[in-house]
Amino acid sequence: MRNKGKQARLRLATLGLLCGALAGGAANATEGGGLPVYADGLENFMSGALPPPGVHFLAYAGALHYNKVRNASGDQIPIPGFKVNVGVVAPRLVWVTEQQVLGGQLAFHAIAPLLTVKAEAMGQSQRKSGLGDIVFGPALGYHPSASMHYVLGLDVYAPTGRYRQDDSANLGRNYWAFQPVAAFSYMPASGLNVDAKFMFDINRKNSDTDTRSGNALHVDYAVGWGWGNGLVTGIGGFMFRQIGEDHGPNAGPGKARAFAIGPSLRYANDKGFMITAKWQTEMGVRSRPEGSAFLVKASLPF
Repeated sequence: MRNKGKQARLRLATLGLLCGALAGGAANATEGGGLPVYADGLENFMSGALPPPGVHFLAYAGALHYNKVRNASGDQIPIPGFKVNVGVVAPRLVWVTEQQVLGGQLAFHAIAPLLTVKAEAMGQSQRKSGLGDIVFGPALGYHPSASMHYVLGLDVYAPTGRYRQDDSANLGRNYWAFQPVAAFSYMPASGLNVDAKFMFDINRKNSDTDTRSGNALHVDYAVGWGWGNGLVTGIGGFMFRQIGEDHGPNAGPGKARAFAIGPSLRYANDKGFMITAKWQTEMGVRSRPEGSAFLVKASLPF
């Protein structure tokens, strides 16, 4: 009984790091509640289509809700009153240069997520708001045809969000992470549209906990039908699979995995405005929290 109480308290302290997963995240694999540094499912249609040369402004917003924790066998872990709600607004600047490198357009981007996190368990709760972990990096964009596009890049996650080891709601992960990215978009005006963003997380050590989360492979996807008027409707979500083991005092048993699916749509016009929206629910979860999310992305011309 004493060990179960200790595990529950440890989960409460680490599950608050869900906010770090929005920057693009004990008994759960990977430190921070079994979630990666990236908020899975954040990308949607047009994830692999780099815009024309110039400076572009995008914005992400979302509400994520987690109310279950699954162990390595997929069974729910009984944590009384467990609930984590995360709200995010994340402005993103993308600079697409005129420079060509290896046949692709050279681009740079940066995201500064603004977060509100509330974690509850066992009759206790904690709430925090502020800047999360900033993401930045270079990318190369390719356009084989008017309908087919892809991007290769490297995202760097900097530990800029406020963090305290014993808190249940933190705004950052307290470690650097590097994420090679390959995103693909097939987006004719009419007919089948397919998008996928592949990511591989390379996590560094959390110096406060002396723990290094295992590397992970994940993909955001969207499949839909273009109606010829800028509207695409379909489904989208993510697939996540932890590849490497955790190492350190807070290492969790097993490797985290999850799958999510839900309705998804996109609208874009010829003036540079674009918006996507998605609701997704998770299933097949192992060694991490389970929940649902509503996510929106918009590209605003200026």
